[in-house]
Amino acid sequence: MSYRARIADAELQARLRATGAVIVEGPRACGKTETARQAAASEVLLDVDETARAAVALDPSLVLAGPVPRLIDEWQLEPAIWNHVRRAVDDRQLPGQFILTGSAIPRDDAVRHTGAGRILRLRMRPMTLSESGHSDGAISLARLLAGEPVRAPDPGLTVADLAVRVCVGGWPGLLDLPVPEALMMVRGYLEETARADLVRVDGVRRDPVRVLRVLRALARNTATYATLTTIAADATEAGETVIDDTVGEYLRVLERLMIVEDQPAWAPSLRSRSRLRSAAKRHFVDPSLAVAALSASPEQLLRDVNLLGCLFESLVVRDLRVYAEVHGGRLLQYHDNTGAEADAIIETAEGGWAAFEIKLGPGRVDAAAASLLRMVERIDLKRAGKPRALGVIVGFGYGYVRDDGVAVIPIGALSP
Repeated sequence: MSYRARIADAELQARLRATGAVIVEGPRACGKTETARQAAASEVLLDVDETARAAVALDPSLVLAGPVPRLIDEWQLEPAIWNHVRRAVDDRQLPGQFILTGSAIPRDDAVRHTGAGRILRLRMRPMTLSESGHSDGAISLARLLAGEPVRAPDPGLTVADLAVRVCVGGWPGLLDLPVPEALMMVRGYLEETARADLVRVDGVRRDPVRVLRVLRALARNTATYATLTTIAADATEAGETVIDDTVGEYLRVLERLMIVEDQPAWAPSLRSRSRLRSAAKRHFVDPSLAVAALSASPEQLLRDVNLLGCLFESLVVRDLRVYAEVHGGRLLQYHDNTGAEADAIIETAEGGWAAFEIKLGPGRVDAAAASLLRMVERIDLKRAGKPRALGVIVGFGYGYVRDDGVAVIPIGALSP
């Protein structure tokens, strides 16, 4: 299978030019190793090479030796390698020495010293639509944030196409598979997460059936502000109780596996008496995981438009996270006690911001645009500055700017 170019390619090269080592983190199967291989001159794969893992304990310099950049794949399996990489970077005083990839975040501890000034991080996620070839890229987020007007033809995606993209997700290894086989693979991925991946993180064995119930409850609450109590109640079956603390523990481990990635609240200064809601929105790192947890299919989603709408929002959030981070920004959301909201806030590195509502169908654009404009009225623009852009991201249709200044952006046209 030929390599598909990733947005992370340029980001990885930039980090290698700047520092001695780069850690590429992301969920299993999102493409970290193949992306790292495009930049690496040599490699050692700790998840498959038991000899190399033994060498870490015996003489780590054996593992670090080789043409650079040297790829050390799944480094978290031997966390002791961290300190040796850090020392090697100090000794060599050269950029671009090591690439470490990992699909779980080890616990911080006193042994693993800080990598500040020596090691940079790069977060990878499953492919965006622009990476997988399902967006024509006619609308650039960079140009949008620069104030350029939106104008794009209909990219041609249908609701049925979007249901498939939500179900298959952005996993590089699944893009060329028939849909039934891709669905089977994502379900297997989630079952393996519940059965084996969680114990890899902290050594605690958990009941896979209970983990899958929590994952299903989380899937039913995708793109909502569901509390731990709500998720616990949703995961409870007759004769058994799932407590909030258990759900919180599961979610913390899933976060370390980078399977779930909540969307934090934006906290601007307000000029009204509105009160901000601080709860995060619930998301999987890819909407296909929610589909797998629910054992759903594209045909079933097309019969449940409300669920498809929530999963479409999660797909857009996935893509916006990647696009925002290319420009040094981060993705947040806004919700206040009056009901004014923005499904996505991009906060740029220099403090600028843009707000977006996400709606599957163009028929809801008027209400979404009105919600964005109400939100702006509540913001203290003297402190926050005027928004770089306001937009409604839709599943299909044309890209244009409305008379009220709100852009309409089909997801099949969006790119970094």
